[in-house]
Amino acid sequence: MIVDIKRPVPSDIDIAQAAKMRPIIDVAQQLGLTEDDLDYYGKYKAKVHLDVLDRLADRPNGKYIDVTAITPTPLGEGKTVTTIGVSQGLDYIGKKVMTCIRQPSQGPTFGIKGGAAGGGYSQIVSMEDFNLHLTGDIHAVSAAHNLLSAAIDNRLTKELRWSTNFLAKALCPDGEYTPSMRMRLDKLGITSSNPSDLSAEDKERMFRLDIDPYSIQWRRIVDVSDASLRNIIVGLGTSNDGTPRQSGYDISVASEIMAALALCCDLADLRARMGRIIIGTNKKGDPVTAEDLNVAGAMTVLLKDAIKPNLVQTLEGQPAFVHCGPFANIAHGNNSLVADRVALKLGEYLITESGFASDMGMEKFFDITCRIGGLRSSATVLVTTVRALKHHGGDIDGGMEKIEAGAANLARHIGIVKHFGLNAVVAVNKFPTDTTDELELVRKLAIERGAYAAEVNTGFEQGGKGATALAEAVVAAADEPNDFSLSTADQIIRSLDAVSAQVGLVTIALAAVSLLIGGIGIANVQIISARERTREIGVRLAVGAPRKDVLAQFLLEAAILSAAGGAVGVAIALGFGLLLGLFVSGFSAVPPAWAVVSGIAASITVGILAGYWPARQAAALDPVEALRYE
Repeated sequence: MIVDIKRPVPSDIDIAQAAKMRPIIDVAQQLGLTEDDLDYYGKYKAKVHLDVLDRLADRPNGKYIDVTAITPTPLGEGKTVTTIGVSQGLDYIGKKVMTCIRQPSQGPTFGIKGGAAGGGYSQIVSMEDFNLHLTGDIHAVSAAHNLLSAAIDNRLTKELRWSTNFLAKALCPDGEYTPSMRMRLDKLGITSSNPSDLSAEDKERMFRLDIDPYSIQWRRIVDVSDASLRNIIVGLGTSNDGTPRQSGYDISVASEIMAALALCCDLADLRARMGRIIIGTNKKGDPVTAEDLNVAGAMTVLLKDAIKPNLVQTLEGQPAFVHCGPFANIAHGNNSLVADRVALKLGEYLITESGFASDMGMEKFFDITCRIGGLRSSATVLVTTVRALKHHGGDIDGGMEKIEAGAANLARHIGIVKHFGLNAVVAVNKFPTDTTDELELVRKLAIERGAYAAEVNTGFEQGGKGATALAEAVVAAADEPNDFSLSTADQIIRSLDAVSAQVGLVTIALAAVSLLIGGIGIANVQIISARERTREIGVRLAVGAPRKDVLAQFLLEAAILSAAGGAVGVAIALGFGLLLGLFVSGFSAVPPAWAVVSGIAASITVGILAGYWPARQAAALDPVEALRYE
């Protein structure tokens, strides 16, 4: 521990500022890294070069552990505290461990949420650097994002004012295509060595993007919470100040660039991802990309250092990577893939954290991060608290019965972890108000609901020593064989087909029941009609009408009635379909003609079958008895 443990536990910032941090070179050398592998950002933080992956390629990966949580509550469950606590606990029991977490946005840091460095004696230090600029990665993302924003508005304005020939000359001043332009030529199917050999038509297609200003989805970003910038008008002023249009600002970590940076494998992959960013469409509806705007390379250059993971340390001096910060609600909510890949080569265990709960950040960690990186997870830590279960039980001030009621939420998240074939280790994060009986009840409920193990975490109060039982449970769970697997595209398609088939069977069953009920209704109508028209039937039969004509009349009435019912059903279904089409993009509301004809034909058939017995009874009446009927 690089800070003395005190009682009562001081504030997080007091603990962090009292820490006697190890020089980052010492932390790096503990991992087997050298000065040549680092770019220093002061004495206590550094970036690690990605080429260490080449040097460590033959080294086996460590165990890959994700820390997630039950459904979040306003009070917070201490997921980052647990992440760092597990790492400190693993180190305490003699394991070589790496920690990887996201860098927080300055918006939440200066808002209600506050910092994200952990808390108590389970923190990342330096807290100030961690929660603020660190090494400037978020600023680099902002610069790259806003460069693209500027290029969009600049292109809109220039295309309105300049001729195609002038555009071509401005974009290719030396008469040569840039790599981005050659990609655009391939995309458009144009064969050209230089702009001078383009036809007038191809030159127009090549250099005039014709962006539809109403389709532009790419806004600007800033890493503070500033609601007044959410919706703005750009381009006000003179003709040299751009083209007026409505736009706005988002927070920096919400940028697609942040997500791409967190998921890229190397600089070349990042460059390709920058080029594929779609900013909107042209006036024909075709997508326009950053590659089309000829700025993807410049965006990548701005991120050339941001792609390297940041090496820092915990309060007990263990190494930790802090890199990237995509939100889990709009992106995948995990730290960078490159940080994880490096960390897996440097430690026996990698403890990482995913955003929100298991049904969001953890699933995205598996389905996106692990899938793209070709990585396998070893076990999962599921964080819960006494007060969170009481909250989900309906009363945060309640007693044991509310914990038991709230355990349904815990059980669901354990089930999600097990769905991926992994063991769930439940971490009961202890708060000062928790009683021993409450903590023991949560442990018991977790085991009963399928957890591999459940241990109380007191890392907030004691650091690694308070997380040793949890760390030992994680080691045991990770050592167990698991069935971790990710669905392939074919498996997903088969699953969707199976669901569609089941929905189809249910729909057929409902239709059959509906037809049966409709048939019974038609039969009843025909029975009542025949009874009310008995004297009429008797007169017709008495004057010599054939019985088959009476039968045909009643069957025709049943067919008309059922056809009308079928037509009304088709109209209602079409109305619902049109309404759904307003909200679901690509949904076809118009059924094929054969389906309409088949539906009405089925209705008529059921109507005739249902009306046959009443019609036959009417046709079989004795004329004399029918005429006497009152």
